Amino acid sequence: MPTTINKIGVIGAGAWGTALAKHLAEKGLEVRLWAYERDVVDAINSSHENSAFLKGIPLPPGLTATSSLGEAVRNRDGVLFAVPSHLTRSVLHQLAPSISGPLPFVCATKGIEEDTAKLMTQVMEDELPPSMHRSFMVLSGPSFASELSAGLPTAVCLAGTDEQLVRWFQSALITPAFRVYVDADMIGVQLGGALKNVMALAAGVIDGLNLGLNARAALITRGLAEIIRLGAAMGADPRTFYGLSGVGDLVLTCTGTLSRNHSVGVRLGKGEKLEAILAGMQAVAEGVRTSRAAFTLARRYQVDMPIIQEINAVLYDGKPCSQAVRDLMERDAKSEKGRT
Repeated sequence: MPTTINKIGVIGAGAWGTALAKHLAEKGLEVRLWAYERDVVDAINSSHENSAFLKGIPLPPGLTATSSLGEAVRNRDGVLFAVPSHLTRSVLHQLAPSISGPLPFVCATKGIEEDTAKLMTQVMEDELPPSMHRSFMVLSGPSFASELSAGLPTAVCLAGTDEQLVRWFQSALITPAFRVYVDADMIGVQLGGALKNVMALAAGVIDGLNLGLNARAALITRGLAEIIRLGAAMGADPRTFYGLSGVGDLVLTCTGTLSRNHSVGVRLGKGEKLEAILAGMQAVAEGVRTSRAAFTLARRYQVDMPIIQEINAVLYDGKPCSQAVRDLMERDAKSEKGRT
């Protein structure tokens, strides 16, 4: 394992992956960015801009792009992975033959695999060599790509089980504008980062229906309670959800105008159909797929998650948004600190 991180491969040239690659290159690391789209690779290498996913943001000349997964990870001190969750398994499967030994691997993908309801690190364990498993880390927190790219203050959480390795990557990532905290709760950090996208859909529905700030605040608060219940059932530390990867990311994504998931929810609340909304989007709204996986986990662990249940009914059963809100509000009276 490296004791210093100088050469990084970044897998995934969406807005978040590109923003992280830009950040690392500006810090002086040698960064190689993998993109599936050949035109994205050509644009980054020729005009130093990812006009498809991070338009208008100049990229450092030292940041190079490639369409070869093998080239992206060759002679690297570590890998940062930022591919949408529904493509993660496929990309990892293609990447695995290019990895011959232990390689530090940071997952910045915020999602849960839809068909299996597996966390991203569980998918990584399925697809990557056992020699790498202890070097897995996850990066999450309240972080819009455009604001990180603009150098605006951002704070995130980096979690992993190898404390020394996590500290090395903390040092590689941290700058005066990008503060990185460390943790060991990989389950909690991943669940917070994934489930906040589903809650952002629900918060968007509230806003699309013009139900007011009281309703949105209640949604965020009760959404956090659901996330904590599931996290505890899955072995996460409940305290994790009060940190950056939990309440921090939840508040940002449920209220920020740059949130794709919140925007989708607003349009659903205004009466648009999901298929039409997604058809007009180039970027991925992770919460749409994650909502189904979250519902699967809720049933698997026998955890009451009424918001997750209702947003699934809206997305996949055609339930009117107004009826979903009404059903949430008319549930049996509960104790706030009770198990349900």
